[in-house]
Amino acid sequence: MKNENATAPTIFLIFGATGDLTYRKLMPALYNLILDDMLPESFSVVGIGRSDMNKEQLMTKLKEGAVSFSRRPVDDEKWTLLCKNFGFINGDFADPALYENVNKAVNDFKAIHPERYNVIVYLAVSPVFFGPITKNLAPYSFIKRRDQTRFVFEKPFGHDLQSALDLNKEIMSVLRENQIYRIDHYLGKETVQNILAFRFANSFFEPLWNKNYIEWIQISSLEKVGLEGRGGYYDNSGALRDMIQNHMLQLMCMIAMEPPISFAADEIRNKKADVLHAVRKYSEQEVFQYTARGQYGAGKIGDEVIPAYRTEKNVRPDSNTETYAAAVLHIETWRWEGVPFYIRTGKNLSQKATTIAVKFKPAPSYSFPKEATNNWKSNLLVFNINPKMDIHLMFQAKVPGQMMQLSQVNMEFDFEKELTANTPEAYEHLIYDVLEGDATLFMRSDQVEAAWQIINPILNAWQNNKDLDFPNYAPGSNGPVKSDELLAKYGHTWLNP
Repeated sequence: MKNENATAPTIFLIFGATGDLTYRKLMPALYNLILDDMLPESFSVVGIGRSDMNKEQLMTKLKEGAVSFSRRPVDDEKWTLLCKNFGFINGDFADPALYENVNKAVNDFKAIHPERYNVIVYLAVSPVFFGPITKNLAPYSFIKRRDQTRFVFEKPFGHDLQSALDLNKEIMSVLRENQIYRIDHYLGKETVQNILAFRFANSFFEPLWNKNYIEWIQISSLEKVGLEGRGGYYDNSGALRDMIQNHMLQLMCMIAMEPPISFAADEIRNKKADVLHAVRKYSEQEVFQYTARGQYGAGKIGDEVIPAYRTEKNVRPDSNTETYAAAVLHIETWRWEGVPFYIRTGKNLSQKATTIAVKFKPAPSYSFPKEATNNWKSNLLVFNINPKMDIHLMFQAKVPGQMMQLSQVNMEFDFEKELTANTPEAYEHLIYDVLEGDATLFMRSDQVEAAWQIINPILNAWQNNKDLDFPNYAPGSNGPVKSDELLAKYGHTWLNP
């Protein structure tokens, strides 16, 4: 059942309407929400962009994006329904006249819905515009409607700890925390949300979810693709900033958080913040003991020739930017003391897979005949998040026959088979949460800052010490040898899906 916020008349302001995110994600998500009757009856979209095009040209472009990236075919009637109140404001983000026009669009919407209306300001723009756009909107009255006006900020939120602190201070001089939705699209994925249901709606796992039974946890986000034309952005970011600081630390929080007393947004976010605050912060001297980095060289994946990272377009020829990052993190709580959390991400690897693997400590085998335990393996729980969406539990079972022989078998829950063949995309979930005013899956300022406190020493150590081995892994491989050596120190290996 929809709540009152989700049904209230809403004007959706998209800064960056002519950009790739709106083209590939936002408009396809809005289209699917209208197909599912999840948008308010009175819903208006106003695109704000800097590109030199008119409304008709933009609408044509956005429909092409919906046709290409919507999970369902585009029906002309439904598309027209979504776009019947579409407006477009073209201009420079530094021009005060642009914001006057935005305010006029809001006032025109207010005139039709004077009793109650929501304003959602979506900043699908470069982070350098987050502060200036927010401050330029500050004088207008709709900003001060604290419960009805919400701002959505895309990642990255800050470039390091100090820039994140500065950005939080800048936008919170205008907005209150309850108006701010820092989006991480990973948290909108069905499998990620199902982690909470899996852990806290089933009584048989929670008693085992601790250092007494779990040996290690691995979180991997592996990509077969390279830069895809984003050399300029990526060379100033790298794998650590691009993936680990936000997506992967948030996945770790979902796995490691304590049971909440309710599913209220701040209760969930409090528990996740507790995890981040409990992560051991490394000194710059310790960083190289607990981390590994890599950069791909030239090679081939199948028949495709892959250029070395340093020869990619808009990448510096002597770049020290990592395209692969791995770390061992320790959460210093009673529940997780001594359990290593292994995290890795990289580009141009052998496969595309985002997974969370939980390895349980081995059961004692002394009661079985020696020949029965030749294939003895520990219990393993795997959450596949992308591109597959399923959960696997691997456990020991007897092989049929006269002898007592044990082998690992697999119990699988497949989202596509069991629930629906047309699972909503992450942005559909998250946009609807913004409509509802539900901030559960969005990062709060203290979470952002705590994540940067973990990452900042690693960034500083890597930036201050040039890696003389780059490039150190081939395209199509599982990453650099240093990453394997990192786990070998603990007697463990990476689980390759």
